[in-house]
Amino acid sequence: MEIVLKGLEDTEKFGYRLGSLLEGGDIVCLTGDLGAGKTTLTKSIAKGLDVKDYVTSPTFALINEYKGRVPVYHFDVYRLEGIEDVIDLGFEEYFYSKGVTIIEWGDKIEKFLPEDILTVEMNRGKTDNERIISIFSNGKRSETIIEELKKN
Repeated sequence: MEIVLKGLEDTEKFGYRLGSLLEGGDIVCLTGDLGAGKTTLTKSIAKGLDVKDYVTSPTFALINEYKGRVPVYHFDVYRLEGIEDVIDLGFEEYFYSKGVTIIEWGDKIEKFLPEDILTVEMNRGKTDNERIISIFSNGKRSETIIEELKKN
């Protein structure tokens, strides 16, 4: 599935809609261009999950946790160096929890991820504000999310 977002407002609406569809146990991997808006999208997804806190990039902390309709775990794995970093952080505890896990740069750790994930690739479009969103599913649950997104 591919969507063209014309600006910040479109990104916020898309993120909110996606967040409203997510349930505990869902994993969303955000990939794509550096500076394409992965953290901005995460903020909107969090709003759709009823997170009231200010969502920030966990670039240096690697993970931020938020309370919403379900727990929300926001990872940024851009700076991870190797397999030891992934193991040391105990990622699997989050992946198999009752929360929603959002992973910026998830492609860096894809061999550690469960089978059923939703991948959202964000790339710059033709203008400074335009973003091209490509969405991929790897399983039944993520396919269901895509089908729900297609309805709007």
